[in-house]
Amino acid sequence: MDSLVGLDLDACAMHPRQIAKRMLQYLRLIYFTREDSKEAGFIETDHFGIRFANRERRIDLTHITQRWLRDLLWDAIATRLTTDPPRSRNPIDTIRRGCAELSAFLDSRGPGGGHDPTALTAEHMLDFVADQRHRAEHGLTSIALFARGGHGRTFKPTKVTKGTVGRTFNGARRVLRAALDDGSAEAIGLDRGFIVSLPQAPTPSRRRRPFPDEVAKALADEDNLSKLEEADIYDRGARDIWEGLVLTGRRCTEVLEARLDCIGRHGKIPLFWHDQTKVGNLEDGIRIPERLYQRLLQRQKKTTDLFTQHHGRPPTPQERREIALFPRLQSNRSLRKGASYAWFHRLFRAWVDAIADTHCVLHQARHTLATNLLRNGADLTHVKRYLGHVSNTMAEHYVHLANTDPKLNDALNAVWVGGPGSSEPGILLSGGEPMTREEAEALAIDLTRRSTPAEGGFCTFQPVVNGDACPWNLDCHNCDKFVLSGADLLYWHRKREQWRMLAERAPDDATRDYLHDVFEPTARAIDGLEKALAAVGLLDEALALDLRRPQDYFGHVWATAFRAQELARRESHDEIDDEYETDTDQDEETP
Repeated sequence: MDSLVGLDLDACAMHPRQIAKRMLQYLRLIYFTREDSKEAGFIETDHFGIRFANRERRIDLTHITQRWLRDLLWDAIATRLTTDPPRSRNPIDTIRRGCAELSAFLDSRGPGGGHDPTALTAEHMLDFVADQRHRAEHGLTSIALFARGGHGRTFKPTKVTKGTVGRTFNGARRVLRAALDDGSAEAIGLDRGFIVSLPQAPTPSRRRRPFPDEVAKALADEDNLSKLEEADIYDRGARDIWEGLVLTGRRCTEVLEARLDCIGRHGKIPLFWHDQTKVGNLEDGIRIPERLYQRLLQRQKKTTDLFTQHHGRPPTPQERREIALFPRLQSNRSLRKGASYAWFHRLFRAWVDAIADTHCVLHQARHTLATNLLRNGADLTHVKRYLGHVSNTMAEHYVHLANTDPKLNDALNAVWVGGPGSSEPGILLSGGEPMTREEAEALAIDLTRRSTPAEGGFCTFQPVVNGDACPWNLDCHNCDKFVLSGADLLYWHRKREQWRMLAERAPDDATRDYLHDVFEPTARAIDGLEKALAAVGLLDEALALDLRRPQDYFGHVWATAFRAQELARRESHDEIDDEYETDTDQDEETP
């Protein structure tokens, strides 16, 4: 051979082949210009200053046998790399896939193997469309695409599905439509009818379900988690990765690619720093549970010890920002490469098959967290921000219960008790249950008015509700117009703990007794709220609603649970009784 370019890589053993491929990555930039690569039937992303993570820089196009179609594809890829480089190679692989399928079909059934574009008509494109749909309908294999086997040495045909048909049509259509728009199709004599006959197909969305309760319980069982840990024979952190996915709802690659210094405390709050934008920016932090923080802290030490073992010294601060928290095992002496998705997926698949009777995938953990966020009071805006989506549409894709527990939300907001500044702190003002006419008239003075959110509850003083300034300088907790709702219980639990800690640290008994006396009305209000929630069976749900500022998560709170005025204004007692006899069994019908 004259150079490495002429080496038959498929005939080489694995290690020589890897060495030669790495050498060719650099030599091709010298051997070929951009135009030379077009002539040779490949495109080199380094010629455009682009590199895709964990993907080859050379994109082979030689399997597209028609020169005119290969040139159109090369131009389409070059234009995309120049004007709007994608974050991953998926968009490029999609259009290459579409052209490969079209090329294989024309090679076998087109006039003259499809090499003369002037001989192609709309009928040939319709035959291609029908062939693809037929293959998807009957589960036949592709005539152009093959899946790699072990070490990339063996290949097997891939099965055509409705999803792959959609990607095939849209990929080929993108290339041909671009050629139609810029005049390339007319220059080579390609019939316009051949191009426009290729339909645009909707790509089916693979919307994952949240984990069923029984599966979620099995995946969180300590004995089962220990089995996952035992399966990780080289202690690469499989259990830590899994718990990170479940407790944070991150994408799998966001956890796998986490760096060594990805955790830290800020204001005593444990945070996890990761790349939420998929562009290598490791500056997005989310709060994580203390249990996960401690596990990742131990993983940090193990990875640091591994680096010290390899290099004879601990990593520098700069190296800590570059070392992977979960380093892969092979070809990774510097520990900068994170664990691969394929490795973790194989381990997870074998583990789940052994403990569960249903099919589960890793991404369901993210869908489960999104649904649980909505169930516990967050709206789509909060789901979008926490999961790192760019639009509400994507957030809706992850939320499976669009009306999750609306009865629970309305009921929690309907349970009101008097605040600590009222004459009787903790007295029940509304229990979230249907009332008689007499009860409605008795409570009308408290509940018929509109309200506005305040810190830890709601203000019912109408001038403030209407936008006027508070005459008491926002001293809500000592105001008799301030009420507590079922959504505020955890807020007041934290307040109670703060007061108890202050009292315990008092320098003398007199100060401690004074602090207890000051907080005593608030304690009675909290006890009354707990009793009210327990009476209507909502105490456990309220205790699970651990939000920092509950009123921010319930934008509709002041628009619900204010029916006492309507009840009190009824002229007929019989009408009231008839209405609630009808609606007693409907939880959403709350006064």
